[in-house]
Amino acid sequence: MMDAQLRKQKVLSQIDAFAQIDYSLVSSPAVFKSHINLDLKGTVYPVGNHTDPPLVPAPFGLPSKGDSMLYLGVSSYFLKTATLAYYKAGVFNITISKDLATTFNLTTAMLKDFVPEIAPRCPTACPVLLKLMATSPPVVSLQSDTCRLWITGSVEVFAVLPNSTIQYIFTGNLTTSTRSNLTVIKQKLIISLLLKRLHFSLLHSAVRFSQVSLVENFLSYTLRRVVIPVINGKNYGQFLSTVGGKASLKPLKRVHSFKGCSVRSFLSV
Repeated sequence: MMDAQLRKQKVLSQIDAFAQIDYSLVSSPAVFKSHINLDLKGTVYPVGNHTDPPLVPAPFGLPSKGDSMLYLGVSSYFLKTATLAYYKAGVFNITISKDLATTFNLTTAMLKDFVPEIAPRCPTACPVLLKLMATSPPVVSLQSDTCRLWITGSVEVFAVLPNSTIQYIFTGNLTTSTRSNLTVIKQKLIISLLLKRLHFSLLHSAVRFSQVSLVENFLSYTLRRVVIPVINGKNYGQFLSTVGGKASLKPLKRVHSFKGCSVRSFLSV
């Protein structure tokens, strides 16, 4: 009777302004002499939209170790629902402007170093405006010791003229491959991205490019210097401290290809 009531309890936690996580129990707690196993839902939703995603989780088991007080397994299902929720919330749509590119001057003068053909259209240095938009939910893959993320999208590039109007330069499609490191700092899950590969295909341009690969180099440089640092500067909420209480959580330096969500808490005897 108590197990049924526990499973009916909706446990919803706010991750940030865009997403919430439901970590309700999906089965009865399994109590052993030395520990308790808890199977949690681990589904991430956009704020205000709790429709279950079109993904099917599968159960998994945690490593048989007992030298820590709490073990928490993060699955591919959890990460896939998270990327889907953030995609629906528009988080992967980013506008890079002069205000965002604080680490270096993102101007037409710098763009001309990569693509000299734009010089006649931009004789004086003007700020560059990039509009990045994900065109489909990112694809997540958990493999041994690493997590990979593929993002497909489009990019529009403009020059911001002295009178504050924008001048169109080019549009194209992007496919990026990133490696993600998952760490825990002060009970917060921190996701750090490293751009591995980028492929660009030109759709339309106001100028004729002699080599599209030079445009690809410019976009790769901009993503590494501006977009990735902005993403890495964010944390993803208090989920771990909510699950683990005020305990000190020490992450294991290994990623397993898990298929579900589980917590194991060891008892003091």
